[in-house]
Amino acid sequence: MTIWRNLANALVVPEIRNRIFFVFGAFALFVIMVHVQVPYVDIATWQKILAQGQFLNFLGFLSGGALQRFSVLAMGITPYINASIIMQLLTVVFPEVKELMQHGGEEGRKKVGLWTRWLTVALALLQGTTMVIALNRANVFERHDLFYLVMVILTLTAGTIWLMWLGEQITDRGIGNGVSLIIFVGIILRYPTYFSQTLALGEKGALEYTGLAIFIAIAIISLISIVFMYQGQRRVPVQYARRVIGRKVYGGRSTYIPLRLNNAGVISIIFAISILLFPQQISTWAQQSGVAWMQPFANFMTLYFNYGSFLYNLVYFVLVVLFTFFYSEVVVNINDIGDSLKKQGGFIPGIRPGKPTTDYLNKILNRITIVAAVYLGCLAIAPNVTQGFTHITTFTLGSTSLLIVVGVALDTMNQIEARLAMRDYRGFIKQ
Repeated sequence: MTIWRNLANALVVPEIRNRIFFVFGAFALFVIMVHVQVPYVDIATWQKILAQGQFLNFLGFLSGGALQRFSVLAMGITPYINASIIMQLLTVVFPEVKELMQHGGEEGRKKVGLWTRWLTVALALLQGTTMVIALNRANVFERHDLFYLVMVILTLTAGTIWLMWLGEQITDRGIGNGVSLIIFVGIILRYPTYFSQTLALGEKGALEYTGLAIFIAIAIISLISIVFMYQGQRRVPVQYARRVIGRKVYGGRSTYIPLRLNNAGVISIIFAISILLFPQQISTWAQQSGVAWMQPFANFMTLYFNYGSFLYNLVYFVLVVLFTFFYSEVVVNINDIGDSLKKQGGFIPGIRPGKPTTDYLNKILNRITIVAAVYLGCLAIAPNVTQGFTHITTFTLGSTSLLIVVGVALDTMNQIEARLAMRDYRGFIKQ
């Protein structure tokens, strides 16, 4: 009841009300565009191809069903996500990019944003061209002339660019991160399909009540643990020395450094899925093409590395752990935190300023990252393990979608909380 009461308080403020309505209007526009199909597509053949590979299903799970319908938004926001990840990785390779992002101010952020947009266009063109060429060979299209194929490539690219623009509009004129909210609503749109497929299994007698109970229990445990991990922090106490300047006394206060338990979010899982499913898709294309020298690779993937096998889950788990450590190092810069403390006259009780402080913070970050990495690894393989016990195969990538949905929802609630706090309203979340 408290949430609804505070939501009513938020709707009273004209600025917040307009922002909320703008977000829902953008959602409605997104749903409409999902149903705008590309012409001259053999949907029956396309559905058969979707059923053969998990890679396309992974892309479709982020697009709200646009890929399944082969709409103008079939590629979804994935090229923009990849471009953003590449820009994050460039901060490790090129310190100039990192300096521009962290200390370049508003102009620096605009420049990095422009680079990200152009990289998104390039990746969308590349992905669209590859996708159209492969599907044309599979006879998905009813027309095969060059003009039509170029039109499809440009249409899919324009759909991705439109989604990128819509996400930026939501960020500027709405509440929350626009791209994250688009992914959020895309996942939510797929849930009715998942539920209907599960009910269909029950009607056919392919679903046991025991398996369904286990599935629900695992889903509830996963949901609670995701909220805990997302909100969890390791608070490192900090004391600021007291300084006397003239007749005024500055400092002398106590605070803390909040080190998040899960700094990688869902990025490490998305990285691992992309790497794992790409060779599987190559194997599927190799089997369909009938190329002799690629058949041993295709046979190995089918026998030992198929979706849900022990080797697949093991490699999946290891990749998620490694990417979690890598992305945590990219997101959290301990050296900058240590330098900032030293400049502001702050220190951790019992730890000397400078390098000892940096080493201490690195030690803490490594410990909490181990916990987060193992947790995310277990969360990533949970759907595969759950399918073995419950025989429910409709909710693929279920834990990953839960992690995204819960994370985006909590982040949006926190932003509404911050806007309410500026107007002396009590927020959604009690501290």
